[in-house]
Amino acid sequence: MPALTVGFDLDMTLVDSRPGIAAAFRALTARTGVPVDADLAVSRLGPPLRTEIGHWFPPEQVESAVHMFRELYPAYAITPTVPLPGARAAIDAIRARGGRVLVVTSKLGRLARLHLDHLGLVVDELAGDLFAEEKATALREHDATHYVGDHVADMVAAGVAGVPGIGVATGPCSPDELLAAGAEVVLDDLTRFPAALDGMIQLALEQ
Repeated sequence: MPALTVGFDLDMTLVDSRPGIAAAFRALTARTGVPVDADLAVSRLGPPLRTEIGHWFPPEQVESAVHMFRELYPAYAITPTVPLPGARAAIDAIRARGGRVLVVTSKLGRLARLHLDHLGLVVDELAGDLFAEEKATALREHDATHYVGDHVADMVAAGVAGVPGIGVATGPCSPDELLAAGAEVVLDDLTRFPAALDGMIQLALEQ
């Protein structure tokens, strides 16, 4: 059995970034005059920022709006973000079992790093600006054995990487959607992750 290396998505998997991201979208509206429904935007976190910006800005303004949002992000989005239930214990559980922890996210790596450092969530590797199948590249590069995420695209990433996907129903996707996308197991949140991980490790040993 390969060494335990668990990858996690960030937004709505390890952290609840909705209040901070909503604040950043409101700041973007104040700066540009373009109305963004911040509450709607944060209800569907997961896809790349450009996808969400594209719902509100005309195509020729998307890149400048993305750049402006990322400039505003550190001032508005970091402090309000909190760990989701069980996030710290999940990381500790992997370390207690001799494993390594990755974060593979669609968020820019430097912004993801701000969240991790602010919350004291220590990971071994961080790969950013990746979505769906793109995440599989980082999972393979770092020899991930599992990938944990809240979005159907995360389960696609796990499938492409050839590792079990562990869904958490803390984001926009329902348990049924996560299972249909290929999740091997779906948890209500990360509080049940250590027990689920032990079960998957035991199953792998028996095969």
